[in-house]
Amino acid sequence: MAEEQQDAIKLHDLRPAKGSNKSKLRYGRGESGKGGKTATRGTKGTRARNTVPAGFEGGQLPLHMRLPKLRGFRNPAKVTFQVVNLAKLSEAFPEGGDVTVDALVEKGLVRKNQPVKVLGTGDISVAVNVTADAFSKSAVEKIAAAGGSTTSA
Repeated sequence: MAEEQQDAIKLHDLRPAKGSNKSKLRYGRGESGKGGKTATRGTKGTRARNTVPAGFEGGQLPLHMRLPKLRGFRNPAKVTFQVVNLAKLSEAFPEGGDVTVDALVEKGLVRKNQPVKVLGTGDISVAVNVTADAFSKSAVEKIAAAGGSTTSA
């Protein structure tokens, strides 16, 4: 028996199943059609008469107004230091000596009227006597090893 060879289905042969494509209902187009009179909105009430904004809570203060406007908070007691690394100190004061916050302001390493912290990044080879608001442990060790001293202001 010779088997019959079936042709492959083609895109232009595809059709939706009978009864699967239904036309969209057109509401509010007169009494005679489906969805006449109240146009599927029910009787009376706000939503029957006009639209209601998304997020409307019936006159209760909406959620977006109940939540805080700004995220987080700013701690008024936080101290933000201006940092100076030992590498910058050794560049600015190659001969060593006394280093105060005023001297750092003159050299342009920090701004005035703000607390200064000395950090231990880099190396220092000259003896400096540093007066600042705060020091890291590594900065104190490196300054002492170079023959200098640290004083908290």
